[in-house]
Amino acid sequence: MCGIAGFFNPAKGLDKRELHARGAAMNRALAHRGPDANDVWQDPEIPVVLAQGRLAIIDLSEKGLQPMPSHSGRYVIVYNGEIYNYRELMADLKTRGHKFEGASDTEVLLTAIEDYGFEGALQKINGMFAFALWDRKEKILHFARDRFGKKPLYIGWAGKSLVFGSELKALHANPDFKSELDRNVLSLYMRFGYVCAPYAIFKNVWQLLPGGRLSLHLETMNAGEDLAKRMQLYWSLPDAVNKARANPVMGSEEDIIRDFEEMLSKATAQRMISDVPLGAFLSGGIDSSTITALMQKHSARPVKTFSIGFEEEGWDESSAAAKVAAHLGTDHESFVVTSQAALDVIPQLPDMFDEPFADASQIPTYLLSKLTKKHVTVALTGDGGDEILGGYQRHTHIPALWNKISWMPTAVRRSMGNFALRVPQQAYDRLTSYPQFGRRVHRMAQAVSQSDEKNLYAAMLQVWPEQEGVVLGATAPLIPLDDPAMWPEGLSLPEKMIYADTLSYRPNDLMVKTDRAAMAVALEARAPLMDYELCEYSWRLPMDMKIRGLEGKWLLRRILEKHVPKALFDRPKTGFGVPLHQWLRGPLKAWGDDLLNIDALKKQNILNAELVAGRWQDFQTGRGGNANATDLWTALMFQSWHNKWMG
Repeated sequence: MCGIAGFFNPAKGLDKRELHARGAAMNRALAHRGPDANDVWQDPEIPVVLAQGRLAIIDLSEKGLQPMPSHSGRYVIVYNGEIYNYRELMADLKTRGHKFEGASDTEVLLTAIEDYGFEGALQKINGMFAFALWDRKEKILHFARDRFGKKPLYIGWAGKSLVFGSELKALHANPDFKSELDRNVLSLYMRFGYVCAPYAIFKNVWQLLPGGRLSLHLETMNAGEDLAKRMQLYWSLPDAVNKARANPVMGSEEDIIRDFEEMLSKATAQRMISDVPLGAFLSGGIDSSTITALMQKHSARPVKTFSIGFEEEGWDESSAAAKVAAHLGTDHESFVVTSQAALDVIPQLPDMFDEPFADASQIPTYLLSKLTKKHVTVALTGDGGDEILGGYQRHTHIPALWNKISWMPTAVRRSMGNFALRVPQQAYDRLTSYPQFGRRVHRMAQAVSQSDEKNLYAAMLQVWPEQEGVVLGATAPLIPLDDPAMWPEGLSLPEKMIYADTLSYRPNDLMVKTDRAAMAVALEARAPLMDYELCEYSWRLPMDMKIRGLEGKWLLRRILEKHVPKALFDRPKTGFGVPLHQWLRGPLKAWGDDLLNIDALKKQNILNAELVAGRWQDFQTGRGGNANATDLWTALMFQSWHNKWMG
């Protein structure tokens, strides 16, 4: 795992020392991602500079250092990630006459590109990655990103220079880079609480799409052009889904359970390959418990597992995780953190997530990563199970509700929804101990108010319903989620919800959260449930192997029952959250008052001051059902980010 950066500067007059200094500065901005080694390489003939900071995981020797040239010298690569099937590829490449100097997956990747070609290698590798590959012969700079966008890659313009990096802070370190806010992209952020690829929060910068590649001939490209239009997909989710659905699995339930467990077990074993200490995040939920159980099956000694909880009642899952750990016999570390420890993280968030990002579970994810890093360098996670097997209420409860009430006239349903929304979320929360009950009620109220299925998913995910009106002078650009060409035909409503999460929510929210939080402390996070072959297989399965009645992840539950008693994991899904409502009305109130002050917002002239400040005041006084902590956290995270990077 690493941080990568680099640039191509066509300007005349810059000597090699200046080019090297710029590359080194971009590299230093990503030092947290790769603290074990760093280096800068520049082409002796063309002003191309590649830089990498290394977090050494596989082959800790100098043979694994980057930037790395290929055996022929034609290619030079800077690479962030892991190729999980590199041993199989190495064996195949040896039969084809190749020899290896070291044992790193980077060398295997380079050799695969030389033998199979760039596109051919992309089709064969299975992993999480983002890399830049300089072809010295053809003068082409290639970029690629893994199929599900686990690893980040930003590419853009700094004046006439082409620049790239694992995080935006690397681009800031280039003296030619000018940070100009893109209001249209900001409107996307206010809609979802995260920025959607292929866009970035700044003008003239883009994220490479998941499953995407970009090849630029440096001698013929036009500086300043829209790079999103040049991106291509070497792996397409809609194509994969269509192909899978055309070839359904016909076996029995027992056969499917056995085959899925074997595939997941293989994916888990591949992700346990490491030359440094390894462990797992364990929340006690279905996904992480299954991964931990399979890890323990492959391990000759107790697996190291880690969990955290909060002091506040209803926000501590560490006891559930401890029971699962005890049953599986893991070497378990459980941390209960104070609210103050969590609050102390908030000032660090704009630097950690150097783009506006408002999934509040970023805080416990960072704290868990920080504590885990004290013991291991690699941690396996349960990320991805919900998005392939239907684990969210929008996959289970919302379609069931929609099927019951969709026959009603829209006006009637909208009246019902509006009535429910007038009651503040915290009022619902006082009625039950069920975690985040008020937020769930509001989500269902928004669902019943929609005119058709097309708008249903947006209603589930949207943060500010007025996403365009809340950002002054903005029009949201088209994203894959809203592109009809990205949608397979004939999906059921639950399938549409699952597909949309895989296409947008997971790469743009969950993977950003995990990558930035873990890499802030140089911890590598691996997710066996996000193996792309497992995803493709899941789309071949009948729906009742995923969802039965209101029970999601039916298949994964049956697998976990083989390893852990049902009583230890069969409980309501709580998510990995924090008590935002209490914080924003308590210790964070003054902070929020300052950031969402109506006069300051008017002077800034970016957000609709009356709307945002009014919503904040409604939330503080308990008036207005639409005032909730999640929406306001989105505004607060933007303001906090703006003060750091644009102030």
